[in-house]
Amino acid sequence: MKRIIAIVLPVLVLVVLVGGGFVLTSIFKPPVERADEQPRGLSVFAEAAERTALDLKVNVQGEVRPKRQIVVAPQISGRVSYVSPDFVDGGFIRQGQVLVRLEAADYELGVTRARSGVASAEQALARERAEAELAQQDIEDLGIEDASPLARREPQLAEAEANLNSAKAQLADVQLALNRTAITAPFSGRVRERSADLGQFVSPGQALGTIFATDVVEVSLPLSDEELGRTGLPLAFAETEEQPGPQVVFSTNVAGERREWIGRVKRTSAALNPQTRLINVIAELEDPYGAGADDGVPMAPGLFVDAQIDGRRIEDVVRIPRSALRGVDRVFIGDGPNGKLEIRTVDVIYSTDEGAYVSSGVEDGEYAIVSPIQAAFDGMSIQVVERMPDGSLEPRTPRKTATDEETEDENAAQVAGETEGASQ
Repeated sequence: MKRIIAIVLPVLVLVVLVGGGFVLTSIFKPPVERADEQPRGLSVFAEAAERTALDLKVNVQGEVRPKRQIVVAPQISGRVSYVSPDFVDGGFIRQGQVLVRLEAADYELGVTRARSGVASAEQALARERAEAELAQQDIEDLGIEDASPLARREPQLAEAEANLNSAKAQLADVQLALNRTAITAPFSGRVRERSADLGQFVSPGQALGTIFATDVVEVSLPLSDEELGRTGLPLAFAETEEQPGPQVVFSTNVAGERREWIGRVKRTSAALNPQTRLINVIAELEDPYGAGADDGVPMAPGLFVDAQIDGRRIEDVVRIPRSALRGVDRVFIGDGPNGKLEIRTVDVIYSTDEGAYVSSGVEDGEYAIVSPIQAAFDGMSIQVVERMPDGSLEPRTPRKTATDEETEDENAAQVAGETEGASQ
């Protein structure tokens, strides 16, 4: 018995000591402190939506071409005796300037012969008029009242007059041919190419070169039906003083630098292209080598240019960042004060690299989220951080403390209790 007591008594003492220590530790331990800040939601970047007016733009491309371009060709045949030093590829020419001259000796001889023929016809007409007067005098002296026209020499007089007119026509013809030995420029411009030189024999209609006017150049810009609607132009448009065409900004790289020129839409083409189903809008730039040039750099024919056409103006739209669009028509909106995410469907009117413009679904001042979010859902907890225009970041979701959580729980419980009491 004593042996059992000796074994059990130490065990009981140990149990009492351990239990007493646990009780004392539980009584005197410090209270558990709750963290003031609760776990935060996913941090996202957002930008504020802005209500504004939208000036639509249409961006297309086209090739510059001269409005007037002709092939220089002679109207007569002959050997080239003179070529203007300006009549070379790239040369500047003036209106009325002689570009090519043909040998004129043959045509000068023709003029001399024609003048001789005119003199002979004039002499024959004068003689015939004198004889007609004598015949008329003889008829009167003889008292003949019913003399025939032949007796009055009327047919002979008419023939002499006709011969004179024919001789004068021949003179005018050879004189015209002589004048055509000098081939002049019908307008001021530049030479695109030359295909004739001294000593070459040319025939009527043979190409001697190509020149174009430098007063106006034009660009044909193909537009789809949707793009034509954005410009606000009718299908059959021609610029007038009452209805001027929209402005067009042409741009391209020239000698490694970006150049711009300002033109206007003048008209639309007569019909749609049957292959592409596009309609061409014709834009023009006046004086491309002078006042219309960009710091002395002309918009020369042959350049391939980008063209931005001013379109319609739409009032009262909301601009959001282009990166805020999710797919075609969805946007994530951040409720900054409450730290919640909303998924909305918007009506996108137009979008560029500068932003997307919507007519509904987003209000002015709301935060459009630009950060990528996986598995997003309505009501998702987030922390909204606004990206300012200067690049700085501003938090828009306040941090919630334990006291805020308890207050929200109490308010929720109170509302639930009132609802339950009202239902009873």
